[in-house]
Amino acid sequence: MGFETGSSINFDPAVTSNTNSFWLPSVFSKKVQVAFRKSAVAEAICNTDYMGEIAQFGDTVNIIKEPTITVADYARNTGTLASTDLTDEELILQIDQAKYFQFKVDDLEKRFSHVNWQQVASDNAAYQLKDAFDVNVLTAACAGVTAASGAYGTGAAPIDTGFGTSEIDPLDVLARLARLLDDNNVPEENRWVVAKPEFYEELAKTSSKLMSVDYNQGSGGLRNGLVASGELRGFKMYKSNNIPTPTGSGSPTHQVLAGHMSAMSCAQSLSTVESLRDNLTFKDIVRGLLVWGRKVLRPEALALAKIKID
Repeated sequence: MGFETGSSINFDPAVTSNTNSFWLPSVFSKKVQVAFRKSAVAEAICNTDYMGEIAQFGDTVNIIKEPTITVADYARNTGTLASTDLTDEELILQIDQAKYFQFKVDDLEKRFSHVNWQQVASDNAAYQLKDAFDVNVLTAACAGVTAASGAYGTGAAPIDTGFGTSEIDPLDVLARLARLLDDNNVPEENRWVVAKPEFYEELAKTSSKLMSVDYNQGSGGLRNGLVASGELRGFKMYKSNNIPTPTGSGSPTHQVLAGHMSAMSCAQSLSTVESLRDNLTFKDIVRGLLVWGRKVLRPEALALAKIKID
């Protein structure tokens, strides 16, 4: 009896003429191929001072803004002194964002499957919620930058970044963002910058010897999205694909967002996680609800550069 090249009676697909052909075992790996995860940086760049003050969708947190006191020259015998009336101006952090997940697990899958599908699906759902939260916060932060606070290259032509004759060194882009924050008296401690991988690719090409020091893990590991253990131009550097890409005509551009921890506040709560029985099938329903709010508290503590990389 002959066989074709590469065939095997023991492992070829079963046919009815083979003895015991339907008893051939199938081996399933207990390892599940997990999808790649994007870096999430929102929790690293926002302050969470008001996290514990929310519980559900629709909650609001009233934040009292520090009053600005006027000072004046004083001379003897000037008469009545002018007083500054204290104002109780408030910033409102509203929990107005929400995302949910829901999936079903069949009883047969629970009983006979070699994989804990509920755990695998729950892990993926948690990542999807975190990613949606990250996209939302970074988009709101970019939108919160005003021309008066710190806009660089936001006009008709973006900053052409690179190392050509008329191009701007990406290291100089960071230097300009740092100066914009300096102009607004933003503290140097706890500054950060977030950009897409393309920007850091360009930054790694710079001839600055400083890069050889900053691009390493140092003595410890790096947090999610953190590019280096050190700081560059006073910034902790974060890499994220969730920075929004500007839309419109003209050359494709990227955005480099810089700021201070006090610039934006966010609060989130996984308000509901529950498992219940489906009354129409032999399945369990697992679902959860994440609610959050975000607010730019200090637009003067944000700076944004729109750049072109070619």
